[in-house]
Amino acid sequence: MTDAAAAFGDLPAYARSLGIEIVGEDGGMPVLSVGFGPMVEGRPQHFHGGATAGLLENAGYAALRTALLAAGRDPQLKPINITVQYLAAGKSKPSFAIGRITRLGRRNANVTVEAWQDDRTRPIATAVMNILMV
Repeated sequence: MTDAAAAFGDLPAYARSLGIEIVGEDGGMPVLSVGFGPMVEGRPQHFHGGATAGLLENAGYAALRTALLAAGRDPQLKPINITVQYLAAGKSKPSFAIGRITRLGRRNANVTVEAWQDDRTRPIATAVMNILMV
């Protein structure tokens, strides 16, 4: 288990039901991955948009939770707004995602997330998350 994975802990049940796993870290933030299979398939041989959004959302929360725990904070997280941009169809191969904290305040945080498959410089989807911390 990576340092980021150990700091974050277990993924939520929704993430586990999709097959999402923490597979590494980059810059102290966890990298999440989901393999292609029936639980994430939409049209034949392509990721379902909801599964892609689920991967992005979980990567965003994992990044935020990792940063908060490193700062000695453990608030309850409540989504204010999540905007997903689909850039390319996810094909029948593993997808990866990582979140980056844009702003971390006392009561809210902004997180950007990107998902990719073969080439990280060519994302298949991105998300912007605004999260309330109580």
